[in-house]
Amino acid sequence: MKKTILLACLLLFSCSINGQVLISLLLGDKLNTGKIEFGLDGGVNFASLRGLDDSNASARFNLGFYFDIKMKNDWMLHTGVIVKSTMGAADLKPYLLNDPELDSEFANGEVKRNLEYFNVPLMMKKKLPKSFYAEGGFQLGLLYKATDEFTAEVKDKKDLKYKLSIKDNYHPLDAGLIVGLGYRLMGGNGMNLGLRYYYGLVDIEIDDRNSSVFNQSLYITAGIPIGAGKAKEKQKQEKQSENKTTE
Repeated sequence: MKKTILLACLLLFSCSINGQVLISLLLGDKLNTGKIEFGLDGGVNFASLRGLDDSNASARFNLGFYFDIKMKNDWMLHTGVIVKSTMGAADLKPYLLNDPELDSEFANGEVKRNLEYFNVPLMMKKKLPKSFYAEGGFQLGLLYKATDEFTAEVKDKKDLKYKLSIKDNYHPLDAGLIVGLGYRLMGGNGMNLGLRYYYGLVDIEIDDRNSSVFNQSLYITAGIPIGAGKAKEKQKQEKQSENKTTE
């Protein structure tokens, strides 16, 4: 019961990267058991907005924590929270800000759209031969911040920047399909290295009179188990103790 409450608190209140890393390092040994693997999950994702013309994908960083809950026949349930997970797109054309001075400065610039989510993957994960694995399922997202970042090069060759909140233009929830392939280092006991692709199914724009817009992203991930080695050693010692008791 105490462990369940602890996990729920982590999912609800780990809202900063520094706090998340600290929690992982402090509690990793306690959260890792023979059936649950806990760790940090992060990497680079190349996000784009499907349905938004005249835009390109942009590289973003993501960081979170994960749980691999072991099941039968080399199956696992993979979940967690990607606390820092930015979607969006780059190289958008600037639009009018209803400020003559700003409109003039950014007329020849560009806009980068940042949609920041708390993402929760819910995937089934299958171990494959030679330390490979495959995974697939759903991902749910909660939008907590959305901005358009205007940039332009001014006369002195410095970048002029301006940020505008656009959160009210987007639905707070996102959902879609996610699939991936990966490899486990150290003979299946070390870091997870993988590729994932997210395909959004929810039209995220509130005003979609012109077209429908969906999130999509390609992830390059690295999952680092925290305290897994100590958990396995503890489990081994418990089995040895049980064998001695039986004898």
